[in-house]
Amino acid sequence: MKAKNIIITGTSRGIGFELVQVFANQGHNVLALSRNEQPISNLNLKNVTAFTFDLCQEDDYQKAVQYIENEWQHVDILINNAGLLLNKPFKDTTFSDFQNIYQTNVFGVSELTRLVLPFMKSDGHVVTISSMGGIQGSMKFPGLAAYSSSKGAVITLTELLAEEYKSTGPQFNVLALGAVQTEMLKEAFPDYQATTSANDMASYIADFAITGNKFYNGKVLQVSNSTP
Repeated sequence: MKAKNIIITGTSRGIGFELVQVFANQGHNVLALSRNEQPISNLNLKNVTAFTFDLCQEDDYQKAVQYIENEWQHVDILINNAGLLLNKPFKDTTFSDFQNIYQTNVFGVSELTRLVLPFMKSDGHVVTISSMGGIQGSMKFPGLAAYSSSKGAVITLTELLAEEYKSTGPQFNVLALGAVQTEMLKEAFPDYQATTSANDMASYIADFAITGNKFYNGKVLQVSNSTP
């Protein structure tokens, strides 16, 4: 398989951290973006570049654009993986709480996608990581009003982008994940033990990112082994 140029956000831990390693082991070129670039840099992986990137800081976006222009010229896959999770009763949330969650989970996805699109070809693939909590009719959990509603927003955003770019590409899809055992899950729900590991989920996402756009566009796939 020809090496692809892949951008991943939220790579300092959890699924993003594992994704970088999966793609690197397959021989792909990876730009790993996270507020803390040290965990990836410490791995010294071939064909992986990591630098500090905050989706809430407008100046950081230009660093990514400059890297693409200078090193790659094109991007094959963008994985919008970064996310913030807040577990707080709705009556206790503040304007700032919702603003912070949406800044990363929605506005960050929109802005990075917008800036990367000019570098993507017709067969490129934008994969956005959402949550089962963002699926209408799925089981909902108290305390996740900001988080789950933001994850619902990127599902609709993806559907709209797929429609807008359907004649030219690239393709846009969403993976709505169930519970995965990550640091973020443990922080929000200390007593919950998920049956899916970050590494297992990363392997699934990596395969979908490379092959899924041959079969799907503008779709949301529910990736959960829980019932209902």
